[in-house]
Amino acid sequence: MRKTFPLHVEGRNRDRVLDAVKHEIRKYIKRERRRELPAGADFWDFDCRFGVTKEDAVEVHLSALTGLINAVAAEGGAQFYVEILAKTGQRRPRQAGETPAGGQDTDLSDALGNDS
Repeated sequence: MRKTFPLHVEGRNRDRVLDAVKHEIRKYIKRERRRELPAGADFWDFDCRFGVTKEDAVEVHLSALTGLINAVAAEGGAQFYVEILAKTGQRRPRQAGETPAGGQDTDLSDALGNDS
């Protein structure tokens, strides 16, 4: 998806336009994640770019997209550009002693408060 979204549409409430844009982006991501994975791939990953115009777009993480959209809307921007491209991803095995993605060690004895 490569698209410039206008935030001001004649005859429509600006907040409803913003909600519709977010819905369209989420719908696209869900549709892409439903596609069948090629052999050797574990999940669908996304390369995202965001900016007020296509020329100003910078690479961002997918999870930051909604916050950036809200920031442009709060500043009163008239439009923004979003580029979301699906790519395959492959999970890498955890190294010995590496903590999970949440940053917390999952040792059960520590979680229960046992000192042994």
